[in-house]
Amino acid sequence: MKRAPDFWWQRSLPPLAHLLKPAGWVYGRVSGRRMHRKPRARSRLPVICVGNFVVGGTGKTPFAIELARLLRQDGLTPGFLLRGYGGRNRGPLLVDPQTHDAEDVGDEALLLAAHAPTVISSDRPAGARLAEEQPIDVLIMDDGFQNPSLAKDLNLVLVDCSTGFGNGLCLPAGPLRAPAQLQIVKADCLVLIGEGDEADEAVHLAGRKGLPLLHAHVQPRPSDALEGRRLFAFAGIGRPRKFFRSLEEMGYAVHETREFPDHHRYSEMDARALLTEAENGGLQLVTTRKDMMRLQSSETELFRWLAAKTEVLDVAMKIDDPDRLIALVRERLRAKSFER
Repeated sequence: MKRAPDFWWQRSLPPLAHLLKPAGWVYGRVSGRRMHRKPRARSRLPVICVGNFVVGGTGKTPFAIELARLLRQDGLTPGFLLRGYGGRNRGPLLVDPQTHDAEDVGDEALLLAAHAPTVISSDRPAGARLAEEQPIDVLIMDDGFQNPSLAKDLNLVLVDCSTGFGNGLCLPAGPLRAPAQLQIVKADCLVLIGEGDEADEAVHLAGRKGLPLLHAHVQPRPSDALEGRRLFAFAGIGRPRKFFRSLEEMGYAVHETREFPDHHRYSEMDARALLTEAENGGLQLVTTRKDMMRLQSSETELFRWLAAKTEVLDVAMKIDDPDRLIALVRERLRAKSFER
């Protein structure tokens, strides 16, 4: 996947965005109609979907990890289901971090597998059937909000307060996966991530539907290894500049940055360029946990060396009212039990 163009997040549209608007209109209508199809399968497990309205990072994976922690704290045993984007294995497959690498299952799957049983599958109903065989009693989908194949019992939709719906257009003219007014119909709860007023439109749509609102924040974890160092930050995620900005807001000295596409598979040329530039400039390399997963899972010595020379800025998701979230989940679990 190529890096998202800057005009996706700008209110004033350049000529290219205007040229792409007809294609975006068609894509949005097709995608919106697909979202509203009747699911072809329903799992015996309660299914909680953590999704978003747009392409790009809103913190779905750290939110899913924190949700799993809260569910375990409440006496439940969660597991994860995701497509495994960036991996070559289409599944259904139970992820084993000891034998699978990022090229097999994708970086997000490896991250999630460190916290709970994780199944990848491009066919989500087939993945749900495999998940049902695992020792879990609630299934968390990381993404898949727009995919109608598997019925969801609770759709938690994340919106970044600093970017919202971007320019409000659908792919490829903008970041929306379908028109917001069509997507909001399928949402059960809106989760506002971070600070800012760009989510006002989403809040307005949620208010008209009477959706509950939750707030959460991505919190970078300070690292002693980065203190006093001149940093060379690189990332292949949905929004690399958000990662770079986080480093700067924490007071770290970011002297150089390098952006790569989301889920980027680093080449040997990439690795050599990063190592050489860092050494020549006396810079400390730093990246995200997802990028590090891709580097560490490679068996190539060059990537292992790059991983050894690179520090990670870890992040955690803080949900402002976790009790309210768990109450919402429990309500849906009760409804699920009555269906049986």
